[in-house]
Amino acid sequence: MKVTLRQRLKANKISLYLDYYKSGKREYEYLGLYLIPDPEKGKLTQPQKDENKKILNLAESIRSKRHLEIRNGFYDFNDQEKLKGFFRLYMQTIADTRMDSKGNYGNWDSAIKHLQKYNPRDVSFAQLDRKYVEGFREYLNSTAKTPAGKLLSDNSACSYFNKFKAALKQAVKEGIIRNNPADQVDSIPQGDSERAFLTFEELQNILKHECEIPILKTAFIFSCLTGLRWSDINKLVWSEIQHSNDYGYYIRFRQKKTKGAETLPMSNQASELLGEIGEPEDRVFKGLKYSAWHNLKLQQWVMKAGISKTITFHCARHTYATLQLTFGTDLFTVSKLLGHKDIRTTQVYAKIIDEKKMEAANKIILNF
Repeated sequence: MKVTLRQRLKANKISLYLDYYKSGKREYEYLGLYLIPDPEKGKLTQPQKDENKKILNLAESIRSKRHLEIRNGFYDFNDQEKLKGFFRLYMQTIADTRMDSKGNYGNWDSAIKHLQKYNPRDVSFAQLDRKYVEGFREYLNSTAKTPAGKLLSDNSACSYFNKFKAALKQAVKEGIIRNNPADQVDSIPQGDSERAFLTFEELQNILKHECEIPILKTAFIFSCLTGLRWSDINKLVWSEIQHSNDYGYYIRFRQKKTKGAETLPMSNQASELLGEIGEPEDRVFKGLKYSAWHNLKLQQWVMKAGISKTITFHCARHTYATLQLTFGTDLFTVSKLLGHKDIRTTQVYAKIIDEKKMEAANKIILNF
């Protein structure tokens, strides 16, 4: 049997799939992996080329693995369900495409590990049904534990179940299964999470203090002024910073987390913060890194300003959202500025503002 890696253009992306051929018969296995098209040949940026190379290497490793499995009798060409593989293995192929995002990959990896604990033996797509989905949901809600031996938080259980459902949805999209067994199963509600942010006064205060890593200070303040995530700031290149007479400076980019194309207006102050414009493919924040050391220096810088909150880089995005709402920007607009797909995600910030208003109202106490 011959196993060939092939490509197919679907909409605005190239889908990778395996072509199984034997004695004039063919079967296909879609991998859930995609390449960025290059219609004008040579127009892809270097990061895009690197991403395509990484995806191709992953697809080739899956092809080689399938070839060995067939040769060793693991797959039967006439058994379509076996040919399409097993669900946890499929989830792993999806997770592997997210390895360049530590946080996102970590969530996928944890979801897969819990799925393995729930059912140590992988199941084929044919064995997936509503009962199996409900069982995994119940496991996450009542049995699954952290490495420290504690039950999962509501948010962790919600996140892992969402990854599980995302893989099922992708399998339907790829034609591996016809119906999604999770469609009739309720999601795990997300718990209220505490989001640390800086007030306007605190933000003004940290500006007066020096950070041991200057580029870290610049990038953090830029995030406070634009709401960009760390991942998008870290990969930001000068060609994505654009200007027009009508709209001034703005950023045209694709979100690393959601892959959504965004146009984000920038304030004059944010654009001035960037300094001299570099070459189109150069990173805007050269030398910016993510590590425990950088996180420590960020916290030390904030503490210099007398702020005792635990602040991470992502708190800059929370700061942007809460300040926009504080200064009267409507919820829908803030949601669009943050690139949220669901306005319910943005409503968390509105709740924070309401709590702060209540705190402020209760500060006025008269003696009668």
